[in-house]
Amino acid sequence: AVLVETLRPGRAAGLLVGRDDEANRLLDLLAPDPAPDIEPDPETTGRAVVVSAVAGMGGIGKTVLAVHTALTAAGRGWFPGGVLLLDLRGYDPGQVPAVRPEQVYASLLRELGLPAEQIPALPTEQAGVYHRVLGQLAGAGERVLLVLDNVAEPAQVQDLLPRHPAHRALVTTRDVLDLPRARRMFLDVLSEPAAADLLTRLLRASDPQDLRPTEEAEAVARLTGLCGRLPLAVEIVAAILTDEPALAITSLADQLGDAETRLDAMDYGGRNVTAVIDFSYRRLAAGVPEAAELLALLTVNPGPDLSTDTAAALAGTPVVVAAKRLRALRAASLLQHTRTGRWKLHDLIALYARHHLAPDTTAPATTRLLDYYTHIVHAADKHLRALPGQPVPAQFTSRGEALAWFDAEHTNLTAAVAHAHHTGHRDTVALATCLQEYLTWRHYLTEQVTVATHAATAATALDDPHARAIALNNLGIALQKVRRFDESITAHQTARDLFRELGDRHREGQAWNNLGVALREVRRFDEAITAHQTARDLYQELGDRHSEGGAWNNLGNALQQVRRFEEAIAAYQTARDICQELGDRNREGGAWNNIGVALREVRRFEEAIAAYQTARDIHRELGDRNSEGTAWNNLGVALREVCRFDEAIAAYQTARDIYRELGNRNRESGVWNNLGIALQKVQRFDEAIAAHQTARDLYRELGDRHSEGGAWKALGNALQKVRRFDDAARAWGEAAAAFDDSGDEESAVRVRQLLEDLRPWRNTGSA
Repeated sequence: AVLVETLRPGRAAGLLVGRDDEANRLLDLLAPDPAPDIEPDPETTGRAVVVSAVAGMGGIGKTVLAVHTALTAAGRGWFPGGVLLLDLRGYDPGQVPAVRPEQVYASLLRELGLPAEQIPALPTEQAGVYHRVLGQLAGAGERVLLVLDNVAEPAQVQDLLPRHPAHRALVTTRDVLDLPRARRMFLDVLSEPAAADLLTRLLRASDPQDLRPTEEAEAVARLTGLCGRLPLAVEIVAAILTDEPALAITSLADQLGDAETRLDAMDYGGRNVTAVIDFSYRRLAAGVPEAAELLALLTVNPGPDLSTDTAAALAGTPVVVAAKRLRALRAASLLQHTRTGRWKLHDLIALYARHHLAPDTTAPATTRLLDYYTHIVHAADKHLRALPGQPVPAQFTSRGEALAWFDAEHTNLTAAVAHAHHTGHRDTVALATCLQEYLTWRHYLTEQVTVATHAATAATALDDPHARAIALNNLGIALQKVRRFDESITAHQTARDLFRELGDRHREGQAWNNLGVALREVRRFDEAITAHQTARDLYQELGDRHSEGGAWNNLGNALQQVRRFEEAIAAYQTARDICQELGDRNREGGAWNNIGVALREVRRFEEAIAAYQTARDIHRELGDRNSEGTAWNNLGVALREVCRFDEAIAAYQTARDIYRELGNRNRESGVWNNLGIALQKVQRFDEAIAAHQTARDLYRELGDRHSEGGAWKALGNALQKVRRFDDAARAWGEAAAAFDDSGDEESAVRVRQLLEDLRPWRNTGSA
């Protein structure tokens, strides 16, 4: 016989944290029907009952959630016939076979109030009486809730489920059960705040004066992260900390830091994470051994999740076979299926699974995975770079599909480059090179530097000068984006020299062009102009119109910096015309934007506004948010010049929001400064001061002293307008110092002149 417990309000359910949404969804399912006294239709009997199957990996908190919800429902008076809890022990290693319905009928009938003498001796007769009693209770308005805990297979509960729709059943399981009318709910791990809250509350339950969670807040987050935010694991480490009050949370986190020993360390007081996972794994291995083998192979993937196609590549099987095995793992709660249709291993399950990875399978699986990624990323990159009419690989139907694939896979791909480098895979540089266009497009700057660095190191180790030159050229581009200009210049110069030695004229042109961009950033404008002219001439010799257009565009940027605006406009227009000729909409948009900048400098403002609007529309059409933000910002500048201040403010705010969304702190800071200038124009000085202060702080964080100087200068202008002369003087003093540090003597002199002009007004306004 199995114990059947009647749950009554006041009974402890266990500590439920971070599950409010799930509990409310379950309560919605358990709520009484509007007309519970209606007799069920015989045609639907046995199928009308609402069953909530709460599924999730072992230790995730299914039982606590189910009991908490059941007690809440009982407290609301929804189940006057009783709330009954049965542990069917489907995952108890010591219970073989698992509990069956015939073992619980008698206990259920006693709890439902049937006198012992009326309970038949034979289980088949008990089943009939059980359902008759439930029907009678329903007719009397005595609704019943059954909490069927730890159910491993449908046969354990199918005959226990109430047939009358007034009653409810709540099932917890680690597996996906095929139950009639089941409403499944899959539990995930706790959120970071909820996991920290659980640990804190467990410690304070034992000792309300325990100060460790408050004093070691960062260590709490680290420790619960090492637990994979799994409630069982958090409870185990809380028990260790409770029994060892002198043990610092940081110290315990350090002990668990070694992935090789972490699972063994999560064993305390008879509770063991490994045992919970191990039972599910062995049960799966006995039924679907191929799925258990795949679980181990999935740990070869270096990224956070993977697609079904990637799993098939890892296993070396057709996609349909891999999909079947993945579903078996999901059904056993050993693998999560994300909302985006991908597959993800819990950290602790991944640690467990690695111990079951046969050594002789690791290298072949790694090779299959990296070969697959290299093949697909090459095809996706071709789609991103292709001009209209150019042939593209058949793996993707469109550029948009290729971009969506990159969006889903880019974290895996970045990790795969590092994995390829560390494992000595032959295609490290090729994989990294095919990622550059996408990472530039989405403005993933840190990843771009990481990927290019791995590629350059791998190429050097392989003693492959051509691969090294390609990697260094890409690294130089990435270093420019994160404002490491001196390193970028060195990388491009080395790449240029290598390409020249190898006789690769086309890539030599690329290196010259990229070198010019880096030189321009450190204000070596004459050298930049020469570099871009050299690149342009090389491309013209080779007949590469597309690359020639890029060189013309960059040449225009350099000419503009030395105020040769008419020449810059002509260069930009040539670049634009080439892009239109070739159908390169993205670069055409960039050329229009640059034309606008040059037109603004020669005070052709209406033409500049039209150019910016064209650039904005092109980039929005292509989904290039970063370039769209640039066009909005520049449009704001032009609108400000023609005194359309409200429109300028709106344009700046749009640009600011785009850059904030993208995490582009450098561009966001510039927009804040421009926004402040526009706000000054409409006398909104307090908002302007706040905007300039934000720009200043962002530039300081970025280490951009020259731009910080510009923000200080603009802040001083705003402070002067509200007669805060001493504050304005301090701001201009900071601006002059910043310009001195960045080598901009001309700007420093101008700011010091402002300080001199302000002298008669000092100490007469508010400080």
